[in-house]
Amino acid sequence: MTVPHWMDDVRERYAGRGLGGRLRPGRRPAVVVIDLIRGFTDPSCPPGSDLDAVVAATRQVLDAAREAGAPVVFTSIAFPRVELDTTLWLTKMPAMRVLVPGSEWVEVDERLASRTDEVVITKRAASGFNGTDLAERLAVAGADSIVLCGATTSGCIRATAIDACALGLPTFVPRECVGDRAAGPHEANLLDIDAKYADVVDLADALALLRAPVADVSGGGR
Repeated sequence: MTVPHWMDDVRERYAGRGLGGRLRPGRRPAVVVIDLIRGFTDPSCPPGSDLDAVVAATRQVLDAAREAGAPVVFTSIAFPRVELDTTLWLTKMPAMRVLVPGSEWVEVDERLASRTDEVVITKRAASGFNGTDLAERLAVAGADSIVLCGATTSGCIRATAIDACALGLPTFVPRECVGDRAAGPHEANLLDIDAKYADVVDLADALALLRAPVADVSGGGR
């Protein structure tokens, strides 16, 4: 994917004014996979798009996390049918009305091979932390930083990264492991996330972080 030249100019300007500092990973990173459910990874579903490459890259991260014994948490989105007409978000995003409990669309994409000991948190807001026990689960697991994967970059990934920053959890976003419905929002939000809330890193850096969590592999966003 070609990044517009203006983004390089923005990065330089931000760096010159003190944005885009780099984070240090903790000793026990957790992998948090946001909303890589069938409703988002199947283009035939109204809110879905082609995220095949994102799913494949995220599977690499999950395999590394499982081998290292790192905590893994998934999120899904599901709205109770009785709330479909009263949920404000669905006024903006009526495409998501298909995401109801029991539907195939709210299941984690089978290519990620989620395990029975890997919790799936159901949410009804953009951030994985909003109205959920994600922060408590990470604390119980001893996680002190996050590798954040999933969809969409401009929505739930961004919101989760902002909340993780507010909670003091250094967060690393492998660029290959997040996706959106269009290139423009995806790239613009990666730039902004990297400038303000989390480190956008390459997949190789994320894998190294999970395999050697005490190493400084923050790499830097591009």
